[in-house]
Amino acid sequence: MALFGKTISLFLIEGDPNKRWVCELSNWNGKSYKIPRIDVKRCSDRKDLAACGIYFLFGKNDSDDKGIVYIGEAENVYERLKQHDAPTGKDFWNECIVYISKDNRLNKAHIKYLEHRCYLLAKEADRYIIENSTIPADASLTEAEQAEMEEFLYNIRMINNVLGHKVLESVVEEVANDTTDESATLYIQATRGACASGKQTSEGFVVFKGSQVADSVTKSCPKSICALRDKLYATGTIDANGIFTENRVFSSPSTAAGVVMGRSANGLLEWRER
Repeated sequence: MALFGKTISLFLIEGDPNKRWVCELSNWNGKSYKIPRIDVKRCSDRKDLAACGIYFLFGKNDSDDKGIVYIGEAENVYERLKQHDAPTGKDFWNECIVYISKDNRLNKAHIKYLEHRCYLLAKEADRYIIENSTIPADASLTEAEQAEMEEFLYNIRMINNVLGHKVLESVVEEVANDTTDESATLYIQATRGACASGKQTSEGFVVFKGSQVADSVTKSCPKSICALRDKLYATGTIDANGIFTENRVFSSPSTAAGVVMGRSANGLLEWRER
């Protein structure tokens, strides 16, 4: 698979896509593993995991549609993962993605720098609930080392995306980078008090921060839309004044329009260019 001039190699260790994966990029000294939690104990056969690295623990939140992530670093990644998998470890996660160096060039300062940068990007992206209780400490690196780690970070972001976790990617950034005519900004205006803007993306329809929803729902509003509106109010995605406090991705233009307008809606007709 080729991405932005780089070739990504995905290898299924057991030959099963639901088991362990190894991921590498051309011309990169890094290496990544995707490991289901139930297979962590089997990783004693991967001797390179007993090295410095950074890792992401991913899980799901039953009360919200956001995933949960914990971002960590360790001088022996395998031992740290076993600790997280223990009965006294972290409960929420079901799979992890690990990043190490194939030539053992990562040291403690490097992985602390990467952990700190990944935390800040995940916080800014606001796609996942971050399980870290504190902000990871930064590390002091030379300019040359920072440049090398920023390239490493770029590849982490790329592989995370390929493996299904856009934890470090801002919706705002994705929309800004999408310049196709089909993804022009669309609007709902002066409809039962609603005034909203949004855009179709590869993930779904994004309603932009600052959009205003209708102050009530109609009697015929679908129960699923009413429930979703209530949930968005409860989580603070929509504030008490009916304003979106963040960019929000919906599965379809119709769901987005229904939430904004408080009624059943055909998003392909309701969202219009100015």
